[in-house]
Amino acid sequence: MQEHEYHELAEATILAIEEAIEACGVDIDCESGGDILELTFPNGTKMVINKQPPLMQLWLATKFNGHHFEYQDGQWIDNRTGSELWALLSEAASRQADTAITLQPDSK
Repeated sequence: MQEHEYHELAEATILAIEEAIEACGVDIDCESGGDILELTFPNGTKMVINKQPPLMQLWLATKFNGHHFEYQDGQWIDNRTGSELWALLSEAASRQADTAITLQPDSK
């Protein structure tokens, strides 16, 4: 993948995450700036999603763990667990919010 392709893909993914959070029905505060999206849950816990351009990765830090995602076959895959980004993000957000949350990219 070329560097410009990584940036376009990573930025579109972070924007899609922000839009999915805003549409999920749970009062999660989103704050974005530069290459970082910070999510603050009603209980005060946080999640951070950020670009890692030198590695062409997306990183996700949750209350419970950190994950490094690489783009493979059309999906962001955690290079440690093999989990897909949206599935892991839904699971982590549900745990941090203490309520079921399903996050997915807008299919428009």
